[in-house]
Amino acid sequence: MVKKLTLAVLAAFASLALADINVGVSVSATGPAASLGIPEKNTIALLPTSIGGQKVNYIVLDDATDPTAATKNIKKLISENKVDVMIGSTTTPNSLAMMDVAVDGETPMISMAGSAIVVEPMDAKRQWVFKTAQNDAHMATALVQHMTDKGIQTVAFVGFADAYGEGWYKEFAKIAEARKLKIVASERFQRNDTSVTGQILKIMASKPDAVLIGGAGTPAALPQKALKEKGYKGLIYQTHGVANNDFLRVGGKDVEGAFLPVGPMVVAAQLPNDSPVKKSAMEYVTKYEAVHGKGSVSSFGGHAWDAGVLLQNAIPIALKKAQPGTREFRKALRDALESSKNLAGAHGIFNMTPNDHQGFDQRARVMVTIENNTWKLLK
Repeated sequence: MVKKLTLAVLAAFASLALADINVGVSVSATGPAASLGIPEKNTIALLPTSIGGQKVNYIVLDDATDPTAATKNIKKLISENKVDVMIGSTTTPNSLAMMDVAVDGETPMISMAGSAIVVEPMDAKRQWVFKTAQNDAHMATALVQHMTDKGIQTVAFVGFADAYGEGWYKEFAKIAEARKLKIVASERFQRNDTSVTGQILKIMASKPDAVLIGGAGTPAALPQKALKEKGYKGLIYQTHGVANNDFLRVGGKDVEGAFLPVGPMVVAAQLPNDSPVKKSAMEYVTKYEAVHGKGSVSSFGGHAWDAGVLLQNAIPIALKKAQPGTREFRKALRDALESSKNLAGAHGIFNMTPNDHQGFDQRARVMVTIENNTWKLLK
């Protein structure tokens, strides 16, 4: 009887020890944001399948850059796949759409979207949400500094007619006002538009010294192409949302000379050796290019990699408190993510707090220009 009981106890412990960690992933691998989502999907395949002695399963779904599909994905992953944590989505609208479901399921979520509104202001919803992309404010500060250094006095803005574009305009306008930059025009366009001629004509009529395009991925090339076609001679700025090779391919010669802030990973090899991010950035670049070829790495894949960095740090901590597949584990994982400190990722150094679920500082961005169809670090 004692022997049978002992065997039963050992079997129970063995069952617990073999519990898998399930990571749900929703990315925009198709649709207007596909050039962002594909490298993210590729990067998930590079993440470790064992963390803290536990097997990790990544269940990856495509949301086609559609907030409704993103919502369906997270509902399925939580209810059917019983995921312990979510990574996603690629875009701000999709991430915002997923947030309520994550909160209802008490499931921590790591967004790869750029807008600060995904994690700010901190509230009951956002306490479950973290993000790996730089906040718009981080990038806008660097961008405005470059503008003022260049003597820019007037700026026009043309951005997406969604949460990404609005978030960028809000942050840029706030910092521009503080630095005495005058915004003389503000226009919007849809990610799937094929023409922005009307918006560009209005912008050129305002005669700005510079134009900021608040877009992401290949659709952000459209306004710059239109500006070049209409003979605009001022400086053109883009956001970090365009830092991938598909944007360079689609934009071609028309995007040459644009300025933008990016995560240091984008120009990892050009960083000085004393950069605190160079080693961690090069680790990702080397692993990605070993699989997909030299020059294939993308800023957006780096956001997925950094989600993996956060989980590799947080999961062993959470495992000390609870077993995967339980509410207690999800809560412990949320708490562990929030306690991430001095953690080097591909894009910066994470220092999370209860009021800051992004955790980057100025080490998470550099200014670059597009020169000879590639990114050149501005010293």
